[in-house]
Amino acid sequence: MHIAIIGHLTRDISPDGYTIGGAVSFSGVTARRLGAEVTVLTRAHPKDVRFLESEGIHVINLPTDVYTTFHNVYFKDIRIQQVLAVAAPIMEHEVPPEIYEADLLLLAPVAQEVDPAIALHAHHKLAATPQGWMREWDLQGKVYSIPWYSAGRVLPYLDAIIFSDQDLVGDMSILPTIIDSVPVVAITRAAKGSVLYHHGRRCQIHTRPAREVDATGAGDTFAAAFLVEWMAGKSPEDAAYFANVAASMSIEAIGLGGIPYRYQIESYIEAHPGP
Repeated sequence: MHIAIIGHLTRDISPDGYTIGGAVSFSGVTARRLGAEVTVLTRAHPKDVRFLESEGIHVINLPTDVYTTFHNVYFKDIRIQQVLAVAAPIMEHEVPPEIYEADLLLLAPVAQEVDPAIALHAHHKLAATPQGWMREWDLQGKVYSIPWYSAGRVLPYLDAIIFSDQDLVGDMSILPTIIDSVPVVAITRAAKGSVLYHHGRRCQIHTRPAREVDATGAGDTFAAAFLVEWMAGKSPEDAAYFANVAASMSIEAIGLGGIPYRYQIESYIEAHPGP
């Protein structure tokens, strides 16, 4: 299975300097550790790219002198973000043909950087984690939620979409449109697990209890784990439970270090069957 992911690899400020972040990093590492072949199209510092390459991920790094940088603070499941720098967007004409040939193309913006026109060209399955299209920031870099203005350019082409219940606070009215437009919709709800809509049918999926250390990237870990299992033929319900377990494990360590391997997830599920 070949999964291609488009979005900015980010630098997330930490007390010790920075950690590597961004949806492409968490989803890419997760998919790779679950056995998928992964290609990432991004703009990033070459040093940060080498980390993904050390995980066995093929990275196509577009030119940039600016690296998208965030500062994240969590308070009772609420994330407060500040944008410190943003690299140039990734435009439709910059996407190599091999990206469109992947078994699954995942559009994973974090800061309005993925051109919605890319959605027209996937040759096989197309998925999105649209949080980066549903946020903006002020002059001080404080991130706030906005309506998903480009939704009409993306939703008709999607086979699956994954986002958190916090991503829609800028426009909750779009949820019925998403459910009607996309065959598989997964909404993460932190410790409450996830909600799945499969052709409009709603299902609540429980999760594994976790000792939270760092929640950054949990939604992206969920997304990749869900998509890998769903693409492998699992039912959406089983894929969502697998992804819930993966995400719960990922938050028990700092940054990318908590992302589990397949044997860890399957061992838990064997002892704690899902839906």
